[in-house]
Amino acid sequence: MLLCASNLPLRAQKNFSGSAEIRFSLEKLQVTGSALMIAAHPDDENTAVIAYFARGRKIHTGYLSLNRGEGGQNLLGAEQGALIGLIRTQELLRAREIDGGVQSFTRVVDFGFSKVASETLGKWGKENALRDVVWVIRQFQPDVIINRFSGSPMDGHGHHQSSALLSKEAFHAAADPSHFPEQLRWVKPWQAKRLFWNTFTWRNVDEQLPQNQKRLTLATGDYDPLLGYSYQEVAGMSRSMHRSQTMGAPERKGEAKDYLVHLDGAPAESDPFEGIDTTWGRVPGAEEVQRLLGDALAAYDFLNPADSVPALLKARKSMLALERSPLVARKLLELEEVIGRCAGLWLDASASHYEVVPGMTMRLNLEMVNRSLLPVSVVAAEVIGQLGGASGLNEPLILMPNQREVKPLAIPIPEDYPISQPYWLKEAAKNDLYQIAPEDEPLVGMPESPASYHVHFSVQIGKGAEAQLITYTRPVHHRYVDPLYGELTRPLVVAPKITLELGQQSVLFPTTAARRVDVTVTSHQPKLEGEVMIQLPDGWTATPSKVPFQVAGIGEKLTVSFHVTPPSHSAKAELQVVATVGGQRYDRGMIVVHYPHFPPQTLFPRQTANLVREPVELLSRKIGYVMGAGDEIPRSLEQMGAAVTLLTENDLSRGDLSAYDAIITGVRAYNTRPDLVASQKRLLDYVQQGGTLVTQYNTTRFFGAGAADPIEGVQLGPYPFQIGRDRVSVEDAPVTVLRPDHPLLNRPNRIQPSDFEGWVQERGLYFPSKFDDRYETVVATHDPDEESLTGGILYARSGKGVYVFTSYSWFRQLPAGVPGASKLFANLVSAGKAAAR
Repeated sequence: MLLCASNLPLRAQKNFSGSAEIRFSLEKLQVTGSALMIAAHPDDENTAVIAYFARGRKIHTGYLSLNRGEGGQNLLGAEQGALIGLIRTQELLRAREIDGGVQSFTRVVDFGFSKVASETLGKWGKENALRDVVWVIRQFQPDVIINRFSGSPMDGHGHHQSSALLSKEAFHAAADPSHFPEQLRWVKPWQAKRLFWNTFTWRNVDEQLPQNQKRLTLATGDYDPLLGYSYQEVAGMSRSMHRSQTMGAPERKGEAKDYLVHLDGAPAESDPFEGIDTTWGRVPGAEEVQRLLGDALAAYDFLNPADSVPALLKARKSMLALERSPLVARKLLELEEVIGRCAGLWLDASASHYEVVPGMTMRLNLEMVNRSLLPVSVVAAEVIGQLGGASGLNEPLILMPNQREVKPLAIPIPEDYPISQPYWLKEAAKNDLYQIAPEDEPLVGMPESPASYHVHFSVQIGKGAEAQLITYTRPVHHRYVDPLYGELTRPLVVAPKITLELGQQSVLFPTTAARRVDVTVTSHQPKLEGEVMIQLPDGWTATPSKVPFQVAGIGEKLTVSFHVTPPSHSAKAELQVVATVGGQRYDRGMIVVHYPHFPPQTLFPRQTANLVREPVELLSRKIGYVMGAGDEIPRSLEQMGAAVTLLTENDLSRGDLSAYDAIITGVRAYNTRPDLVASQKRLLDYVQQGGTLVTQYNTTRFFGAGAADPIEGVQLGPYPFQIGRDRVSVEDAPVTVLRPDHPLLNRPNRIQPSDFEGWVQERGLYFPSKFDDRYETVVATHDPDEESLTGGILYARSGKGVYVFTSYSWFRQLPAGVPGASKLFANLVSAGKAAAR
């Protein structure tokens, strides 16, 4: 896809490049070189370098992100863990559509910020990570590998360092058949020619290099008239797809450069592909292919692309005669798609609904249009699924010029057809590594699962003896018209007959009283009946033990309730909800992740919740919450007995704030809520008059409408403090109590050393770098071999009220059901009431 300018969301953009895109593809067919960039996370990649090679030099260019960014923050909403990883995967795919790259991943999980490579590789298991990097190299077969990081502490993040260290080792290991020989069932050893490091442009280049180290220059600011943009402009568009990470970037015009430093392999004096044949000359016997493709490019007519089809068919015939290799197979697929575009061929398979259920019938339309004067016939169309295929045409269909042909089909879905699920999420991750079923091993590296169903269109193109039969594969998806965005598509999903939904990720029991747990049953098939039950460990009971249900129509929902009673002592447990229908067990929920910049993503996770019996007391019963980027803390506060109101812009600017015992600002609220910044004086006045204000972590940048500057002139507390970039990434890092008698550690809940055990992912982030002496500190923590950070909780009396700032990651701990974190956060929120006692 070439590029178009638009102010609409990405999914509403339309590509009007037409003949220019075909010309680009014809030029790319002449090039056989390949390059692979390797880094750690989504948004680590240098999109300018990818665009320079992929869009500019027509090199087959990939980006291997070791993980999917599961440990990152999320500006868009409350999704964390695997769900934010799913979002960031889609954002990377949208970015690659723009800059022209190909996306890959390994199985390792982003477990959060890490400061050293040894911790990262220890958690992932070095051999596990290396195995997948080798696998992707052997699959991709790059001539050149480009590390985004150096492999030294200069890189900062331990994941960054590890990506470079693994790449350096994999550069040789991929060529050694004794390394991971089990992979050789599917791939062959591969030795890339060179390994480079793409140095950082935000630092002085010379400071990054050993003395007299030569570097190569890439002119990423060059303008490409076929694209209508420079590679830096394309890079800005691509990087701006990382919306969950607030990575909107400028589309820079004018001269710009990037640099490569040689690390391994054959030296290069002036060009990274120096001495590497990037033409068809590298393929034995491909002289005729090269000549025919060159002739087709030379004769290409922008106004009549169909005139190129006869020459391209001859090139395809010669290409089919070559010995098959991954390179030849990839180029053959590219060539066939170019032939289809030159012929104006439109092939689509659209289901009537985005969801189908085993045992039911999928209705879909095959749509075929020949938008040229060439003879085109669809000889066969086969609908293929994981359990076999079915013919979609009884006889060949001649496609008359610009005449739309629609073939309706009804495809029975077998009762035992597997439900749709991202292949890396079918099973729970273990030891920061996704567990991939043996039958899915060949999928490792792929950014997403193959479509649940696809259609093979066997199409005959051309006249007489020159005509050739080409198979085009298209996914079965759901094409629909959105009233706001127009025509869109979304993936087809195979759903279970019944899905279940628990209302919460964790349930806190502050007392021994039973709590109601609601389960929502959704029918994906009509006329179902069964029963729902809750499974609990010993010591926990549910009343009733099971609840029968009946549903009549598709999409019908009903909610059944249980009362769960905890043991008398402190305890943690896992609750699992299960339904049975006709003797079949169903334990999956359904989550649809839907944002405007990528198609909806559906997954079916098992429905479980953490149960926590812990005596937690909360004094502030009426709480106002200013939601920021999104979190689940309000729900946790409600389980402590609070009535929580999500404060609107109107509430902040003119509402009666004195009605609340405490007001809490959510994670990154000052980064995402300009209305909060505008009402800051009112909030500080609220504290003066006796209120309690708790401010959770923010970054140093304000991302309100029309603003992208640091939070300047906005004093978050009654006294000055400065947000820094320090974090404590080790979740069980030691915590030192600085003031044992301080109210925050004693009222209403007495905090013990054990309350800092069992935390998840991290202690905290963006600790203050400076703060006024009038703030009181109560605890300190630090990562290994680092100085203690004392500003993770700042407490101050102001007038009649109390202000608390906290950098600890409550937004992770409370939804995860960490007992001690719930007790301490309750103390922060109760600080004003406790001080008044």
